[in-house]
Amino acid sequence: MDRPVDDISVDSDRPVARVALDVSLTHLDRYFDYAIPESMSQQAKPGVRVRARFAGRQVSGFIVDRVAESEHRLALLTKVVSPLPVLTPATLRLARAVADRYAGTLADVLRAAIPPRHARAEAAVLATPAIGDQEETQVPTDASPAGTWDDYAGGAALVRRSVQGEPVRAVWDVGPSEDWSVNLAALAAQARHHGRGMIAVLPDARDIRRAEDALARTIGRSAFEVLTADAGPQRRYSAFVRLVTGRTSIAIGTRAACFAPVPEDSLLWILDDGEETYSDPHAPGWHAREVLALRSHQCAAPLIAAGVTRSVVAQSWIESGWAASVSMPRALIRQRAPRVQALAGDDHGERVPEKAWAVARNALQHGPVLVQVARRGYVPAIACQRCRMVARCPSCAGPLSLSGPGAVATCAWCQAPAPSWRCPECGGTHLRAIARGSTRTAEELGRAFPDVPVLASGGDRIIDQVPGTPALVVATPGAEPIADGGYTAVVLLDAERMLARGALGAEEEALRRWCTAASLARPGASVVVTADPSVAIVQALVRWDPGWFAARDLAQRAQLGLPPTRRSAAVAGPFAAVTAVREVLPDEVVVFGPVSIGEDRARMLALVDREHSSQMIDALKQTMAVLSARREAAGVEVRVDPVDWGAELSHLD
Repeated sequence: MDRPVDDISVDSDRPVARVALDVSLTHLDRYFDYAIPESMSQQAKPGVRVRARFAGRQVSGFIVDRVAESEHRLALLTKVVSPLPVLTPATLRLARAVADRYAGTLADVLRAAIPPRHARAEAAVLATPAIGDQEETQVPTDASPAGTWDDYAGGAALVRRSVQGEPVRAVWDVGPSEDWSVNLAALAAQARHHGRGMIAVLPDARDIRRAEDALARTIGRSAFEVLTADAGPQRRYSAFVRLVTGRTSIAIGTRAACFAPVPEDSLLWILDDGEETYSDPHAPGWHAREVLALRSHQCAAPLIAAGVTRSVVAQSWIESGWAASVSMPRALIRQRAPRVQALAGDDHGERVPEKAWAVARNALQHGPVLVQVARRGYVPAIACQRCRMVARCPSCAGPLSLSGPGAVATCAWCQAPAPSWRCPECGGTHLRAIARGSTRTAEELGRAFPDVPVLASGGDRIIDQVPGTPALVVATPGAEPIADGGYTAVVLLDAERMLARGALGAEEEALRRWCTAASLARPGASVVVTADPSVAIVQALVRWDPGWFAARDLAQRAQLGLPPTRRSAAVAGPFAAVTAVREVLPDEVVVFGPVSIGEDRARMLALVDREHSSQMIDALKQTMAVLSARREAAGVEVRVDPVDWGAELSHLD
């Protein structure tokens, strides 16, 4: 499994280095040839980081190949930054495919795939013995734990085939009251036992800690690496070097871990692939799920998409035959799922129906109760008491909020206080709450249950775990602590607010948030959602059948011609540049816009059938290359398959 750093022969008959420079201009998205000085010939191997002069300045880059000659007049390489090949052929191939899929440049993708060099970290790692020289890190010979994979139809076969290197692809529906981290650790142990590598990509730091604890208990802390930006430059680069040199071959991490340099036949795994955090905010806007799918296709590597719910993209994989469904039998789900009831609210319009209070009161006799609220803070949204118009900042028109009882209304955007706010519609000066945050909810629950501890988790104060003793735990989505033994009841508030987003995937995200919270309950515990029980998404929660809802959602999108059944692109920038892009798109592309979104700025959206998507992306990139060469690309943003497609469309209303 160890890949020595010096196993690439240096041929003196190939004195030309082909370099991928760190230049993001679209019309320069190609390799450049440089002559290799004799003093650098031994170190200038494919994959190493170098410096070269380009357009009058020193630019970083990577050698991708050495060739015998070039048709150009060549400048000399300036420096070999490190003799360690950090750009593997597999990473280069994947980064090129990602750049092409998202109409971006190779340099932008490599910047995310390979962390900045940290010389001290690199030297420290290379000074340690390789895996073959370390007795304590040998692959164990005993069988590894199996987790609860036998509880899933096809689960045991999935584990067996994936750790043996078969290119199986599966969508794993994590059962209710199941701890996904236990099965992840069991899968990693099996992969390590069979000499396979593994990448596990997770949405956030809380999930990373959960996976890290499970893996440490199962295979030991030294057997895997953690790749997150929060780790800091030194720790992150140390983990990367251990992976690229084969000292370890199992990696877990957030978004960019999908590029981890593990062996090509490694098992790929992602949790909650529909999470918006997987979409990189920087150009070209790649999505970790799609990167792993490309990697699985290129390397014939096994891929598992795991989640309590199923994304509409994962459903499309199943229906196309690209992936198989692995889930619990319905009989077992009925045994382990909580009892869900939907309450639309009482006649007085109270936020928490009386029946929900009764459920919480009874459950508190046996253990903790979780209350999920949509937003953090005290009163995150306020309005005029008289006319109900939303209160906005007089300076920037941002929404006003209250940070606590008796606090002055403050703008959520510019943080400016508005002590003398007056409604521009009716002249009123009194305010009312139109949304209650986690802090206000915890305060209200404290008054309703004075003898019960009330804990709040959200924002910058997140609790990872709570004891199994009676307590009310108020949490925002994604910040729900795990309770010892599970919650005795879960109350899901603000359902209408979660569904009110204009995004195309608002219902999918709401169901994921609800099921994630409800799955923390004990088997048979009560779950209350304050929503209309006749709504399809609520029915999916009540029946605990997210696969049914994903299939329904996909069918509706196919009927309307919406993603993921079609590819999409959003273009924003100067009106002339957006118009130029519009004019070169193929006839098969359906275009919305361009429309003005400000002074000399426009936005447009494009939709195309998947079989013609390559033509659309090629046209986008070629036009951007022309604009870049003319120095007219400044301010132009191209996003292929934007996550919040519905929100993009709302700009064109």
